[in-house]
Amino acid sequence: MAPVSELRGAIPYGLSNDIPEGVLYPLCVLANMLPVPFIMLFLRRVLAWMRSRGGRLQKAAVWLETRGRAKSELYQKYELFGLFVLVAVPLPGTGAWTGALVAALLDLRMKTAIPAIGGGVAAAGVIVLLVCKGVIHIAGLG
Repeated sequence: MAPVSELRGAIPYGLSNDIPEGVLYPLCVLANMLPVPFIMLFLRRVLAWMRSRGGRLQKAAVWLETRGRAKSELYQKYELFGLFVLVAVPLPGTGAWTGALVAALLDLRMKTAIPAIGGGVAAAGVIVLLVCKGVIHIAGLG
């Protein structure tokens, strides 16, 4: 559920602790999706509150908004498919939290944004799982 690592860190951790993939993958996807509706619902209000407080909170709010707007270019070009891709690519600065940030800043409706974000999370999980299993196999650890 944590930002930054999300399931990109949870899957390798789970595999290294011998958690079966059939349990690990769905739990990671579900846990990664849990904060998305809350982020979409409350982010704008939290950012407005942070801006009103000034100082470091205001700077953090401006930084988040700037980052979200920069990431929104992919959505603006390809719409929901762009949001899916933004979340699906398992690289730093992408993922469910970033997708929810973009969706909230662009005032996307949850009923359209959440399936795109969920699909991206599921795809990222498959990519991470396959890469990890390949690395484990190539290294002769599994």
